[in-house]
Amino acid sequence: MFSFTRILQLTVLLTFLFSTSSALPLAPRQRKSLKAAQTGASRLPAVGSGAATATDGSTIIDRTVVVNGLKMRFKVSAPASELVGATAGGTGGATGTLGINVLFHGDGGQSFFDFPNQGANNGLMGVALLSPDPQLRWGGFDPADRTGLVRPDGATHSAAVNQLLTTELPKFVNFDPAKVFLEGISGGSLLLSGFLLPQFGASLGVPGAVLGCGGLEPQVAIQGDLSNLRLHWQSTIDELPDLQTSIPQAIAAYEKIAVDAGLSNAQITQLQTADASPNGGHCEFDERDFVSGVQLLTNNYAAILSGNGALNGVTVTNGVVGNEQVFAGAVTGAGTATRTGTANRNKAFASALRAGRTN
Repeated sequence: MFSFTRILQLTVLLTFLFSTSSALPLAPRQRKSLKAAQTGASRLPAVGSGAATATDGSTIIDRTVVVNGLKMRFKVSAPASELVGATAGGTGGATGTLGINVLFHGDGGQSFFDFPNQGANNGLMGVALLSPDPQLRWGGFDPADRTGLVRPDGATHSAAVNQLLTTELPKFVNFDPAKVFLEGISGGSLLLSGFLLPQFGASLGVPGAVLGCGGLEPQVAIQGDLSNLRLHWQSTIDELPDLQTSIPQAIAAYEKIAVDAGLSNAQITQLQTADASPNGGHCEFDERDFVSGVQLLTNNYAAILSGNGALNGVTVTNGVVGNEQVFAGAVTGAGTATRTGTANRNKAFASALRAGRTN
């Protein structure tokens, strides 16, 4: 039986993780337009050209391994002392004390290249994974789909990610397998909510996940108990229309998982939260831009999972009970020009999402 004691234990774990070190702000970044995004495998930079230095001074490695026949490229940002064999893959096997925050980019891979979660922040080392899909879409692409929500390779990609995290990643970096946290952006959130969490969230022991600007009901059978999962859904007032339908459905589906496990409304309110208050378009959590918006969400990752997160001065950790239709009460104070610009950007995102080209 789930109890408030379990919630307290999870809260203590999150508080410990998110107080062991303070996140350093990333260096100022020039905003990038949608046209500047990496949108295909032919435009990928070279892999394994040598270690780089993260904004906090930790070491970034960029590697590719083959898992289940798929080429899985990933970045890790970690203290040099936690890397196995300096920067080359070795035998690994040691259990580190730091956890990891694994980022799943949106369609097109923008957030993988930006690596907004780089550094060792709040007890979690940054990890970013790149979709093995040729169009860099987590879960693949169905040309007959007019919504961009159908992900025919979702189960296959999730199985490869699970293998990567449990078998391959420990060959490169030492981390605590009990502290595998997840973050999704757009299409990455579709993979997490629709496939990875239902399939492997329990076996991986994922304590918490933040799902940004995307969400699907579980598309596969749920394996194990997900009732203890700390889950936050973050969107914006002017989210893409299809996502304004699928995200509330996903929120309700995960709430039902908790209800069916016997949790009370009070318990669910502590574990599952959702918000769509930022006055922006798709993933524009800072009310300005996709790239800077994703950075703002990532900068506040720890605070959000701890239950006291705020974006743009507004508390976003609102319990899902009674808040499932997260877009229903969204009211914008933006002027006509701002709303027109957002609408035009959303039209571009929606068209690209259907064609398999968005961030």
